[in-house]
Amino acid sequence: MGKQLFERFDGVQITESMLQEASVLFSKNYGVWGEQGTGKFAKPGSRVRLSKERLRSQCLPDNEICSYVRVTVDDQLAGNAFACHWTANNKSVCWVTQLVVDRNYRERGLAKGLLNQLKRNDIDIYGLMSSHPAACLASAKAFGDSISTIKLGFIRRYAEEVMKASPITYIKDAKLRGSVFTPGDTSGLVSSVDSGFFVDHSEPLEVLASVREDMEWPLGELFDGHEFFLIFEAKRRSRSRFTSTPDS
Repeated sequence: MGKQLFERFDGVQITESMLQEASVLFSKNYGVWGEQGTGKFAKPGSRVRLSKERLRSQCLPDNEICSYVRVTVDDQLAGNAFACHWTANNKSVCWVTQLVVDRNYRERGLAKGLLNQLKRNDIDIYGLMSSHPAACLASAKAFGDSISTIKLGFIRRYAEEVMKASPITYIKDAKLRGSVFTPGDTSGLVSSVDSGFFVDHSEPLEVLASVREDMEWPLGELFDGHEFFLIFEAKRRSRSRFTSTPDS
């Protein structure tokens, strides 16, 4: 792979041209609508598209601290990520609101590199909702150790308060699902949210099947309209700062 350049922009440094290029990258690479997609443009099999105006409203809420990171390879945009920061019960949260890598540059460690650019010394909790196992794996490597060592007890303890404090509507309105949150749940879900986002899961399920050939997947099944849910304790913090239930 050619020359890589990672860049980070915060707040007013995020320009309209950056949002436009992010909109194009998303619309070309994110995915397609599933059979249950609803809305004027949510036709099954058609690409999920996102205008720069909608991107701003979803990822850059007014009066909040937000960041944008991108990576270019030989001066070509290869991937980017957005994050929003808020406080939940005196804990600083950095939430990844979008992570996209051009399909021509995947499986080269760019997603982890982008997420590493979002890390700050004053963050207590990192979070992500995603239907794609690759995004979950990258976030676990960037914010934790690996997906196999994810702390389900930490997720159980802090998920609700982190989501409730979110200034982003689709995060606040998502419904926690799975055995982490509902003891006795036998659906196969472990740590998920019902986001009502009916993107087609054919590719994510293929990736999930491949991942499961090599390791035990701790987050459970992936249902239509659902996404995996992850939060991580920032590595710099000691456990004594949190009151956590058992990790499984």
